[in-house]
Amino acid sequence: MGRKDQRGKMVIGALASLMIMGVAVVAGPLNPPAGPFTSTYKTLTEVEPRIAINATNTPGDADSIFRITQPGSYYLTGNITGVSGRKGIEIVSDGVTIDLNGFALLGVPGSLDGIQAATQVRSVSIRNGTVRGWGGHGIDLFLNNTVGGSIEHVHAFGNLGSGIRSGSSMAVDHCTSTGNTVAGFTVAITTVITNCTASSNGGSGFVLNGNNVATNCVAYLNSGAGFNASSGSAISHSVARNNRGNGFDLGTSCSIVHSNAVANELNGIRVASGCIVRENNCDSNGLGPSDGANILVTGLENRIERNHCNIADRGIDVDSAANLIIGNTCRGNVINYDIVANNRYGPILNIPASGTAAVSGSSAAGTLTTTDPHANFSM
Repeated sequence: MGRKDQRGKMVIGALASLMIMGVAVVAGPLNPPAGPFTSTYKTLTEVEPRIAINATNTPGDADSIFRITQPGSYYLTGNITGVSGRKGIEIVSDGVTIDLNGFALLGVPGSLDGIQAATQVRSVSIRNGTVRGWGGHGIDLFLNNTVGGSIEHVHAFGNLGSGIRSGSSMAVDHCTSTGNTVAGFTVAITTVITNCTASSNGGSGFVLNGNNVATNCVAYLNSGAGFNASSGSAISHSVARNNRGNGFDLGTSCSIVHSNAVANELNGIRVASGCIVRENNCDSNGLGPSDGANILVTGLENRIERNHCNIADRGIDVDSAANLIIGNTCRGNVINYDIVANNRYGPILNIPASGTAAVSGSSAAGTLTTTDPHANFSM
């Protein structure tokens, strides 16, 4: 046998050995563990444990396209187009989560609500999509008082009712509600609403029905009040601008702090009794057909503290007794302070800037003309 033939057989033998070794590696251990063999692959249910909303899984009835009757996590696989005389999705079970999955519920003329809880249910969450053009409300969990859950990252616009109506003891976060015929948001009692925007709605931007918290929210160009808050509600770090009603309209025992009311047609902030109004900026409110105030107090026992009020018919207007007014600044209003008898207030000092010395350096004498920490100022 020649050297070439011998060398060729050696190469072929080596390749065969490598192939056998490769097969052995792929095949797994020669001594597998005891017990029955099981698949290492995931089932379809394990890959997607949620339930698709469709005619098979969630068939509708006479007044709904889809109806959810069992607890679980549900999701859309595409847009839903409405039908006259029907809701888009009806919820009649506790413990339901709906992920709109970035898709839209598109209403048509004569349709009902986009999503509605048809009975009083508990723990309902809706997120991640758009609800547009329905003949009723975009989302309605308020009608039958859903309790618990959340509405997040939902855009509601152009609905003939309100954009989003939440139940009680819920969280509403990062939602927008625009161009709806009624209110932007209506929330039931003990609900927290954060990072939301209501604009160009036919009613108020936000309707808070009592004991609510609203933080980092914006109401703009609504036909009613920017924020309409019932007893016990707290608003902070929010903006009401260019609304045709009051910027913030608060009932009894409410608070508003660190917020802006700008160019609203009636009053910037209006409060009833037992409220705290502190460290807000109010500018150019009440300049519509009827005169108004940057801050209007209609009731008793309010604390109006350290607000800045610019350019209105009245800066701070107190129409009832037994209120405390301290540390505020009013500038450029027709009447800076209009306070009826039998209230308590710090001294009100007129301190126009003219006549004070310029400053260049590290120290200067004060020009406030008082050391009273509760003084109110006119400028």
